[in-house]
Amino acid sequence: MLNVKREEERTTRERILFMLKQQGTMTAREITAKLGLTGMAIRRHLTALEQDGWIEVREARATAGRPSSVYHLTDRGDSYFPKSYSSLTLELLEELSDTAGGSVVDALFEGRRDKLLRSGLPQMEGHDLAGRVEELARIQNANGYMADASREEDGTYVITELNCPIVQVASVYKQACRCELELFRSLLQAEVERTECYADGGKKCRYQIREASGN
Repeated sequence: MLNVKREEERTTRERILFMLKQQGTMTAREITAKLGLTGMAIRRHLTALEQDGWIEVREARATAGRPSSVYHLTDRGDSYFPKSYSSLTLELLEELSDTAGGSVVDALFEGRRDKLLRSGLPQMEGHDLAGRVEELARIQNANGYMADASREEDGTYVITELNCPIVQVASVYKQACRCELELFRSLLQAEVERTECYADGGKKCRYQIREASGN
């Protein structure tokens, strides 16, 4: 994937891409501290990644002092992370919609939702809401969503997905996002609100989760 010669360089540069995917932006000093390499070595990797089009650098003004240079992924860098879609998928869905009608496409997404619900429900058994949230994050993480679960100070839970394997499909067919939200509500048996959406131009998908009313 990365245009490098040696395995250790490839591994280091992959780790840099992964960190930038997680953090959004980082300075060279922050990356150096995380990886435990010399500043010179990190700058060599950053220069190579920038030259190959994986990352970009921009100036960010700090609260005090001089502006600092921060790195972030380019579109090419973001595409490094797995996305299980293709132009063929979109073409097939468009053809199906044209020939059989939009309701058939709706039924496809709803069928996928129901299948995921059937496979996920056994993993939710015996768990309270906190446990169900953790299980759902594990399911999504295993499916390539880079999911993480956390709890807010007010007691609400949050699932954050840093990657969307079907982002191009979901950008065109909003049924995909609607069905995922319905799936989460059914699996968690809770109130779930999507506060940020990757397919709508966000940097991630973020779900806020509360106990269902009456529980």
